[in-house]
Amino acid sequence: MADCGVITSKTVLLFLSLIFWVAGAVLTYVAAALLSTYKNYANFFHDQYTVLPASVILGVALLMFGIGIIGCCSTLKESPCGLGLFLFILLLIFTAEVTAFVMAVIFRKQVHEGVDGSMTIVFKKYDGTNADSRAVDYLQKEMQCCGVNNYTYWLSTEWFAKANNYSVPISCCRASFSNCTGSLNHTELINTKGCENKLQMGLESILSYAVLVILVFAIIKVLFVSLGLLFIAQPRSSGSMDNSPSLLA
Repeated sequence: MADCGVITSKTVLLFLSLIFWVAGAVLTYVAAALLSTYKNYANFFHDQYTVLPASVILGVALLMFGIGIIGCCSTLKESPCGLGLFLFILLLIFTAEVTAFVMAVIFRKQVHEGVDGSMTIVFKKYDGTNADSRAVDYLQKEMQCCGVNNYTYWLSTEWFAKANNYSVPISCCRASFSNCTGSLNHTELINTKGCENKLQMGLESILSYAVLVILVFAIIKVLFVSLGLLFIAQPRSSGSMDNSPSLLA
């Protein structure tokens, strides 16, 4: 019965070690998405709070790749010492994930306030040639949006008054219409929805995904620790102990 329990624990632990690699890959994707969003739209984030949860998540992901290897080796070699170290590091990662989880939740609440203020400032500086203008044009093209709240935002801007051609920037044009000039006489050719809501929704979507992933794998870690402690406590045959080298030896 003891051997059966050990075999079962080893099988589950090996399976969960593979899950750790999958978790590391998923968390790397989430962190990369957050960092990419910040890099592409850095002008619209005056505070660098986007980087904080992304950096923590990326650090956790890289550690998870390594700890998955340690878990496999410790389990296959039946090394209580190695597995104990593995569980200790696992608890440290769990703490880091809780930190990332809290930061992601807090950042979700700051998205609306942060994007709202910074986006309005950048759009007001639009003149068609400066760095802020290039940032606005990139945002409008990528997000397929126009203006802060909607396309009518441009009617009250200094750029619109100086241009005096009753049009919005060409970056407001829908991608499917190559003949679009931004003229407000043909609103069917331009994107009418605002960029603020689209950017907020994009960030919130990524962060919601991050929160979900962290929560799911935190539960898996609790299971992993429980099984690891069970495996350490299980009596093993003397032959297995004699022939199995320690991971840390």
